[in-house]
Amino acid sequence: MPSPDPQSFYEGLVAHGLVIPAGPAGAFGRGRVFEDVLQAFDALAVKTPASAAESMSFPPVIDRAIIERTGYLESFPTLCGAIHSFVGDEREARAVADRAADGLPWGDALKATDLVLNPAACYPFYPTCSGTLPPDGRHVTFLAWVYRQEPSVDPTRMRSFRVREFIRLGAPDAVLAWRDAWIRRGRQLFTDLLLPARAEVAADPFFGRGGKMLAAGQMEQRLKFEVLIPIVSDEQPTACCSFNYHQDKFGAAFGIRLPDGSVAHSACLGFGLERVVMALFRTHGFDPERWPTAVRGQLWP
Repeated sequence: MPSPDPQSFYEGLVAHGLVIPAGPAGAFGRGRVFEDVLQAFDALAVKTPASAAESMSFPPVIDRAIIERTGYLESFPTLCGAIHSFVGDEREARAVADRAADGLPWGDALKATDLVLNPAACYPFYPTCSGTLPPDGRHVTFLAWVYRQEPSVDPTRMRSFRVREFIRLGAPDAVLAWRDAWIRRGRQLFTDLLLPARAEVAADPFFGRGGKMLAAGQMEQRLKFEVLIPIVSDEQPTACCSFNYHQDKFGAAFGIRLPDGSVAHSACLGFGLERVVMALFRTHGFDPERWPTAVRGQLWP
């Protein structure tokens, strides 16, 4: 498929019933075929050799205290989605409803709750590990809904999306070896799907001037890698998979220790499932029935 611009690619997805417009930028439904491909890729990622891990699940909301303890608001305040709710009496409720019916602002009548939308797939797991880890640490996987306040006409920049997450907690050398092995596996997974993927050192979108220094340090220490695939631009391919080494950040924040008493290190990798699906449509066309036999054999063996 020729290189599309974001709007034309989105329109192609809509025209083929793969995504369903739902109003605000960055929020849309997914059609049956889109979901079939997403579930097939997710199953393939979980079956990847050496990916065996304890499976669990979490809701799309997390304790607000998690982002407060990890410094998320210092680094990514513009991405946060706090959950607010009405706590007034019947008279105040009627006033809110009247304002909404008249098209007037009404958000100031809501109060922040103790929950936020999960901004990073791995965040809900770490508080569950406080204390001493087993001798071999922890290795888990789950499917997570993630929210980030990034409205855009680019369909790959969603405000709500799914991530197949793998997390490793343990000693630094074991965690790094796991991360590096997964970088190789992740690239091979995309190669087997005939996707033009490449891995690069990357940095998170830290906020403000201080964020530029944090990003530079992250890249210098090679703490983050991304696998990039062209979707809406050949010149600026899209990150479809992210590998992150946190060092002892989460171990220190949540009191997670190794049997010898030292602070545990952690790493995670996440496959952006909607982005991978869009990469497949961009590379092989909007009709999976016409995809190369080798690709279909990987997804639907």
